Amino acid sequence: MPINILMPALSPTMEVGNLAKWLKKEGDPVAPGDVIAEIETDKATMEVEAIDEGTLGKILVAEGAQDVPVNQPIAVLLEEGEDASAIQEQAAVQSGSPRAEAPGEAEEKKAEAKAEQPAAPPRKPAEKKAEEKTAPSPPPAPAKSTRGNGSGGRIFASPLARRLAREGGIDLAQVKGSGPHGRVILADIEAVKSGKAPTVAPARAPAAPAVAPSMTDAQVMKLFEEGEYDLVPHDNVRKIIAKRLVEAKTTIPHFYLTVDTEIDELLKLRAEINAAAPMGDGDKPAWKVSVNDLVIKALAMALQRVPDANVTWTEGGMLHHKRSDVGVAVSIPGGLITPVVRHAEAKRLSDISNEMKDLAARARTRKLAPEEYQGGTTAVSNLGMFGVRDFAAVINPPHATILAVGAGIETPVVRDGKIEIRTIMAATLSTDHRAVDGALGAKLLNAFKTLIEKPAGMLA
Repeated sequence: MPINILMPALSPTMEVGNLAKWLKKEGDPVAPGDVIAEIETDKATMEVEAIDEGTLGKILVAEGAQDVPVNQPIAVLLEEGEDASAIQEQAAVQSGSPRAEAPGEAEEKKAEAKAEQPAAPPRKPAEKKAEEKTAPSPPPAPAKSTRGNGSGGRIFASPLARRLAREGGIDLAQVKGSGPHGRVILADIEAVKSGKAPTVAPARAPAAPAVAPSMTDAQVMKLFEEGEYDLVPHDNVRKIIAKRLVEAKTTIPHFYLTVDTEIDELLKLRAEINAAAPMGDGDKPAWKVSVNDLVIKALAMALQRVPDANVTWTEGGMLHHKRSDVGVAVSIPGGLITPVVRHAEAKRLSDISNEMKDLAARARTRKLAPEEYQGGTTAVSNLGMFGVRDFAAVINPPHATILAVGAGIETPVVRDGKIEIRTIMAATLSTDHRAVDGALGAKLLNAFKTLIEKPAGMLA
């Protein structure tokens, strides 16, 4: 039977993707690991590798197609010995047309139906007549779902796996298949029987409640004179960002803490570190540490000093993280992405600086791999380079905190009854109140302030 190549989910939150380019054409041989297409997600352009061997029989979604749903077939792969007629047969099966059943399949289906259907007690003739008179017309049968295992729809499993599951009392809907496209195979059933694999596939988190817009598009446009504006449709990046922000603000109870930090010592240390940089390739310094690099390091170390704030909220419990993986907001055309500096508390400032330059450059060309921008335990958003004095950022799930950093501004302060000029940088911590309450957030922000104002502690 031909194998459907599906639009892959390249990140846990991906729902649609754009098919940017086919790297194989119809009739080309395909081997496992071959790159067959490029998919644009809301964050990056990713290469899709084949997981099965065969011939690319038919391309179902053309290059340039937008908003293709995850798990929608985008091409058909023919196995050895199959030709185009197999694709037509598969299409007939999926559309509900009858086909010849494999030997023993009809008997297996009848046995399953008989075993699953409970026997009804015999009814008296009078009861039958009463039911015929009062029973309402049956509702139309729901359309058959074609979703895969674990989503409440059709279950894909080999005949042998079905038989062994039935004999062993195993619910196939609760088995995570390891075969092509989630198909349950013999090895999955044996793993469940031996206790080496869980019987329940990971459950999908319930979707956040949809928030109805206050005004429809038509109502908004009626407020403005026609011809006085240009309507630019949202691209996929902007749609996803809008959806995530609404979810974050409606499902996470935000609260905010702000502190002013003196960064004069930090600026001196930065200058000394950069002055000590050796010459690298192209007669350029091997590193150039920025204030943002120092902020990343300070926040990472502050989370180690206040470990109860280095957490992630889940409904089942609190995840206490051992490392400080800091996401850093980077502006890209049409939106925002947050690449993650892993294990930032243990990295040298020069390493953080060079890593951030590489991540930011690849983020702007949409070349980051999913593991480079997913996860993390907190995040930093810095708008100081734009002259913004202070602001509050929206938490990026699954983080419990995000630190918004403003510009360093020369400000008069009072010291021992005397007015002195100090460079002040405002930092606002947004926290998920379910995970980090006021006192805990204040401790974290105080630890950050101490490291910023006494930056030599970051070199210890």
